[in-house]
Amino acid sequence: MAQQDFIDLVGKIAGKIADAPLDQALEAQLNRDLAPGSSDFSKLGNLCAEGERDGWLMAREAGGIKYGRAVKPGEIPGNFSVDVVRMKDVRGPHHIHTQGEIGAIFPLDGEPAFDGKPEGWYVYGPGSEHHPTVTGGDAYVLYFLPEGAIEFTGK
Repeated sequence: MAQQDFIDLVGKIAGKIADAPLDQALEAQLNRDLAPGSSDFSKLGNLCAEGERDGWLMAREAGGIKYGRAVKPGEIPGNFSVDVVRMKDVRGPHHIHTQGEIGAIFPLDGEPAFDGKPEGWYVYGPGSEHHPTVTGGDAYVLYFLPEGAIEFTGK
């Protein structure tokens, strides 16, 4: 039941952002409309915890990062995939968001920042790249990838 609730909620969010440009305006909109502390944001964080506990989210682990793809492209509006990772004071593998990335940070312990960003939403445009990094604690990071597009570089 929690897994279907998760899919329904990320589908609802995806429907709202499906045609939006991946830019700072979208980041501001998400942080206003689905702000930390809001019902849907809190529910999403709680569903991530349930999914980890019950084993349907983040079933894999490598390099100190628990991860897993919860939704494949085509299963929700906007043709997004949805992945969730759990990171604690760790730097992840370098990759390129060929079509962009929309994500949410859910603190679990300490005062974690994802790429220097606190709890809330972030948006990276097409062609952006990074080593995803969490400092200052432990967090879930949930992210939408248009068409599931991501390119790991090995850098």
